Amino acid sequence: MDITVQEELAQIRARGLYRATRCVNGKQGPHVEMNGRDILMLCSNNYLGLADHPALIEASVRAAEQYGTSSGASRLVSGTMTLHELLEAEIAAFKDTESALIFNGGYVANTGIISALVGRGDVIFSDRLNHASIIDGALLSSARLIRYPHNDMRVLEELLIKHRGAGRALIVTDAVFSMDGDLAPLSELVALKKTHNAVLMVDDAHGSGVLGENGSGTAELLEVSDDVDILMGTFGKALGSFGAYAALSDELRELLINRARSFIFSTSLPPAVLGASLAALKIVRSAEGKRLRDALQSNADYFRFLLSQAGFNLPEGTTQIIPVLTDQAETTMRFSGMLLEEGIFAQGIRPPTVPAGACRLRCTVMATHSRQDLEWAADRIATVGKVLGVI
Repeated sequence: MDITVQEELAQIRARGLYRATRCVNGKQGPHVEMNGRDILMLCSNNYLGLADHPALIEASVRAAEQYGTSSGASRLVSGTMTLHELLEAEIAAFKDTESALIFNGGYVANTGIISALVGRGDVIFSDRLNHASIIDGALLSSARLIRYPHNDMRVLEELLIKHRGAGRALIVTDAVFSMDGDLAPLSELVALKKTHNAVLMVDDAHGSGVLGENGSGTAELLEVSDDVDILMGTFGKALGSFGAYAALSDELRELLINRARSFIFSTSLPPAVLGASLAALKIVRSAEGKRLRDALQSNADYFRFLLSQAGFNLPEGTTQIIPVLTDQAETTMRFSGMLLEEGIFAQGIRPPTVPAGACRLRCTVMATHSRQDLEWAADRIATVGKVLGVI
């Protein structure tokens, strides 16, 4: 007999996997207000602190005043607005590609792009730690999905040889892995792509705006931008706005316009969002953007040092994503809850986001955190970690 919804929820709670939203009052920043208290935000993807930047707010208001509050329909129904074309031109310039195409978010971008590129008879080679949106895009495509061990290029090459057929081969990977903060070996992936005549798609949601001399992302940092076929990125993380994009060739853009269902059948992003994204790109490409990236990297290095000194065994990484491993779901959620009582919002991550036994606090630093913020947070995390036996 089928279980009731009530029973299903009870089972989720019993496994320590229950999720609930928490209300934040006011703007997103290094500190937020929750339930009338000042809380240190240590789990936001607002890496450069642009979500409350005056230039983005002003640009958003100005775009709404000039162009209205909605695009009216999908771009293939009611037409592309001027701001859509302007933002895509700026993204293509930022990523040094022929073209770009805007989507309504990272999830819909990945599901739309992958299912447009491949189908039955094709093969997808996906890193085992790739984001859920990549997996869902692969499942929607009806292509054969082959998952290779995390960043294991030897096994990937063996799989490319073993499973390569007459159809299209797509290699897809996160650039910065969202739960671990480590980087994909893009140079080796490019080499495998060329050797085995595959298409390479890179999801750089957590590297765009952050990595590289100009903030273009992981491909710029690793000097492989010219050899990646599709660079996916988002506006809702370091760029402080909302939406996503694919930076790619003119030909691939044309294919996505004709086949990506999440693009074809969705009302497009509204003017206010497009205005904020344009302002964010301007900042990222400026001297201010360089200062923010430098501050972010300095904060990431410092916080990782503080947690290591406190006794935490941190996974290898250099980015602003710093996981504190906690093992089991129940311990993880107790850890997160106790930190919130102390005044720190650090989100607990459990299955299915990470494998069983790999639960963690996903700590993320921002360019706008102060050294005092990080020192206090590391001290509180260490104190709670000792109470719970994590260290």
